Amino acid sequence: MEHKKANPKKELAGSFYHPSYYKESDDLSSGIATSHEQVSDAYTEGEIGAVIDDVNGQDIPIQRKGYEES
Repeated sequence: MEHKKANPKKELAGSFYHPSYYKESDDLSSGIATSHEQVSDAYTEGEIGAVIDDVNGQDIPIQRKGYEES
């Protein structure tokens, strides 16, 4: 039976997040670390809709508009 090492191989197929990836500088490690952070943030936030939680219970939607070119 093959044991998983603490530091996994740097191959795209079958890659999984490892906390040490935040300290690595290669593209695969930083990409997986960034994706993990984004998923973790989205999971913690709970939804995609961007709103500001108001103290009085009213959610204030954040406008999703671009900028005007001059």
